[in-house]
Amino acid sequence: MMRSTTLSADQRARLEKVIGYEFADKQWLDRAMTHASTGGAKVANYERLEFLGDRVLGLCVAELLFATFRDAAEGELSVRLNQLVSAESCAGIADELGLHQFIRTGADVKKLTGKRMLNVRADVVESLIAALYLDGGLDAARSFILRNWKGRATHADAARRDAKTELQEWSHARFGLTPVYRIDDRSGPDHEPRFTVTVEVKGVLPETGVERSKRAAEQVAATKMLEREGVWQKPADEG
Repeated sequence: MMRSTTLSADQRARLEKVIGYEFADKQWLDRAMTHASTGGAKVANYERLEFLGDRVLGLCVAELLFATFRDAAEGELSVRLNQLVSAESCAGIADELGLHQFIRTGADVKKLTGKRMLNVRADVVESLIAALYLDGGLDAARSFILRNWKGRATHADAARRDAKTELQEWSHARFGLTPVYRIDDRSGPDHEPRFTVTVEVKGVLPETGVERSKRAAEQVAATKMLEREGVWQKPADEG
């Protein structure tokens, strides 16, 4: 059985309050919240809106970064932009707004977890931006984006890339080598493990990270090495 592809009047009112915008044409709001699994080609879903919303988001975030970081080079602006429009960032906005409770999906999608479900939440945010653009113009979309992205855009770590990627490129450029990660220890119960990982680059001192997953510990170790070697600057509140 497929779920309804339209929101109830109460759901629309609650969602509009969350968004901070009242739609003149409610069909855009319904469509932005409708996944293709609800009815195939016969039902208007958010896929086309997602395409448009991605471009509107990119434009508005680029405007925000250009105005905020007046002395930043193109490379830094690009790194910041890529992080802010990523699926992870968009899904984070969706979670903060509680959009999952309004998404219309088929039963099969309800079973999805992890990255695939993350992508659904991210897609809905982009679709919602397109709906705002189509209903209220660029100003309506920009207002929503600024309200939800500005804090993230000015965060101290917003210009940072993935630490392991950054360390690998730095290591290749400077030494022609790939960093080597080694698990030194795994402790704690299964529900709360602690991994100790060391990263080594021949020619510099190693660094160690401790976290709840192997990947997170690798990121910590890579970050510590980048900061120690002056590739990254430590956040001001860390001294």
